[in-house]
Amino acid sequence: MKVELYNDILKTIKTYNGPGRKCEKLLREKYPNVSDYTLGSIYSFEYQRKMKKNHQKFSKMTEELYRRYQKSVDDGQDVGVMLRLAEEITLSPALLARMILEKYYEKKSEESDEPVTRTFITKLMKDTTLIKDKDLAYEVYLCVVYDDQYGSITDCIKHSLGQEYELRLQRMVKDLNLAFRDEEHLRKHGYDKTPDIKLEIPIAVDGFIVNWIESKALFGDEEGHNIYFRDQYLSYWNSEKPRRLRPAGVRFRELLSELDIRLPTVSTLE
Repeated sequence: MKVELYNDILKTIKTYNGPGRKCEKLLREKYPNVSDYTLGSIYSFEYQRKMKKNHQKFSKMTEELYRRYQKSVDDGQDVGVMLRLAEEITLSPALLARMILEKYYEKKSEESDEPVTRTFITKLMKDTTLIKDKDLAYEVYLCVVYDDQYGSITDCIKHSLGQEYELRLQRMVKDLNLAFRDEEHLRKHGYDKTPDIKLEIPIAVDGFIVNWIESKALFGDEEGHNIYFRDQYLSYWNSEKPRRLRPAGVRFRELLSELDIRLPTVSTLE
């Protein structure tokens, strides 16, 4: 993907103010030659960046948001109060639900002196039947189910997709009759940070000697690459042995060329 096209997609996302699902539809219509996987991954990255910024802004307004929610419930408004409020302030429904849930239990803890921990709130977000207030429980449930870009359901989708592409990668390597060790084997033998595939015998691809293969079922933008380089890839690095990274769904050589490391990328979704 050319940087110009990527920047144009980002511009479309940033200038769109409607619901996320409609934005994804707009992207598919405007960029028919870009795969749905790629567009969805770009949108997901940008959405999460926006939510992190918005969370800092709205975390100072939690008390006000809680009061608005409580007043709407007391006034007998239809269910979906949090969803409507999240759309109004352009905040992730799951994130808003968590903020209001925390405030609810903080007020309860003032009466009972029971601490409200992050782990406790996460448990309630995953199982809303544990929330004592039935109205609040249903509102949180709706937000969690509706939000397909942020929260526990999104994490499950990403985890499942990542596992799917790891299995695809293993099948491809087996079909080529290459000897390798997978991530599970490497962990059992004490490796702290492990690639998806560690080749027993290196191979040559496009002029590169490949020792390991890492599959990422996401869009490889510059920020994402920088994070993975810092937290993961550099621990594999040997300057005499270039490696191969496989971010599913995109060729991003232009951005990679700005980095100080020779790391080619290939795609299986284009």
